[in-house]
Amino acid sequence: MEIDAAVVNEEGGPFTIETVELDDPQANEVLVRVVGAGVCHTDMIVRDQLYPTPLPAVLGHEGSGIVESVGENVTDVEPGDRVVLSFDYDDDCHSCHAGHPAYCEDFFAHNFGGRRPEDGTSPLSRGDEDLSGRFFGQSSFATHAIATERNVVAVEDDVPLELLGPLGCGVQTGAGAVINTLDPQAGSSIAIFGAGSVGLSAVLGADIKGCTDIVSVDLKENRLAKADELGATATVNPGDVDDVVEAVREVTDGGVDYAVESTGVADVAEQAVETLTQRGTLAVVGAPALGTRASYDVNDLILNGRSITGVVEGDSNPKEFIPDLIELYRQGKFPFDEFVTYYDFEDIEQAVADSEGGDTIKPILRVSEP
Repeated sequence: MEIDAAVVNEEGGPFTIETVELDDPQANEVLVRVVGAGVCHTDMIVRDQLYPTPLPAVLGHEGSGIVESVGENVTDVEPGDRVVLSFDYDDDCHSCHAGHPAYCEDFFAHNFGGRRPEDGTSPLSRGDEDLSGRFFGQSSFATHAIATERNVVAVEDDVPLELLGPLGCGVQTGAGAVINTLDPQAGSSIAIFGAGSVGLSAVLGADIKGCTDIVSVDLKENRLAKADELGATATVNPGDVDDVVEAVREVTDGGVDYAVESTGVADVAEQAVETLTQRGTLAVVGAPALGTRASYDVNDLILNGRSITGVVEGDSNPKEFIPDLIELYRQGKFPFDEFVTYYDFEDIEQAVADSEGGDTIKPILRVSEP
């Protein structure tokens, strides 16, 4: 079928809306009419080829929409179902069997390869040219997307469908880093570096877990103001202080039990470790270019009992965690809609520019009517 999709044709190039061809779903696949699609930092780092998904490509990995048709083996959803699209995984490796699909041993092929791992094909083409598709199992910067039964999550009709796409990646990454990975005890302290959608989702998660000191660190005052509204007990702008580490330590009476690094900047990750108290833990979720390295004093880790852990997708099982976050949203405990800005699909370049410039925290593209 012919669809409209935002295509990145070259490294660093624009998202250009073009007419392309989309295959019918295979046996385990689902055809989704995309209603909304969040714009995420990962889309930009692939556009810039910091992660090597082959170009030209249709990106987008925070889609929500309505199922139009399913392959013959699909049983979890049916046409007419409202769904959120999340990351893909093989559902067959040790990590998947252990309930941790975000650490699937074949994660890169399923999410960044641009092809179906099973047969090497792409569902997207332009004339005689194949396009990289199935980005994060979806490629949702398009009017329609082919997903898999594994990475679609059915949702009820009492919440706005166009809002829910970011739950599939950025929002579950930040919230899950706190709720699933760090799992802080009530009364503990946490510093969250970066106040984009991932960092603010971490702030919401910390508030839900009962952290009494929640410090948000960011260079953008509009983001710090939003963090303050959403539960941060203190904010630090590195541009306004001589020493970020000392500033965090000062507002938390000596340091934090936990920290989250969501900026993808190695220097910031190094600072985050220094804000920890004895036996503190840093969760690193930011995605820099492949090969980026950060340095730590090993004895500083050993003598203080500090630990560092990497986190992918909030260590979430989307089919379980996304419904949990939606229920928290229903109850008014997870108001992630407060940092969302909507754009028409044809304004995708403006949404990207506003996101990269820090003017918008989480852009969502309105692709079609719910």
